Amino acid sequence: MAAEIKPYSPFQESLGNVVVKFMSSMQTWIYKKSGGKRGNKFLQGADVALLTVTGRKSGKERTTPLLFLEDGENVVIVASKGGFAESPQWYFNLKANPSAKIQIGSTVREMKAHEASPEEVAKAWPRLVEIYSDFDEYKVRAEMSKREIPLMVLTPAP
Repeated sequence: MAAEIKPYSPFQESLGNVVVKFMSSMQTWIYKKSGGKRGNKFLQGADVALLTVTGRKSGKERTTPLLFLEDGENVVIVASKGGFAESPQWYFNLKANPSAKIQIGSTVREMKAHEASPEEVAKAWPRLVEIYSDFDEYKVRAEMSKREIPLMVLTPAP
């Protein structure tokens, strides 16, 4: 499988950024408007949550629909950005300010984020691939660009 996968070209990433931004804003609007009853599924039936973080430069709240893995009270999210050469902006925002909100369905929770340790990644990655098999392809593409896909673990805020 890895032999068939190629990194995205700069044009593909540029176009992909526009498409992802548009689709994410539409999905976020539908998700919020329906109280989490619509826009809560992705390809392969994977569940979608809304992550809200504070922009590290703007100071404004930014919301992104993401696939997720529930692990007890914790939620694991994947900074894959489809295997693009750069991590998504929400990842950098969370690194700068680890306070976040996660909405799963109609439930919104205040969370604190940390980057997953190698042990946490080893435990979560196979479960994430069960939820959404394309994560393995994204990992290969990212590695071609000399990037590892980070996982962020959200824990309930004190």
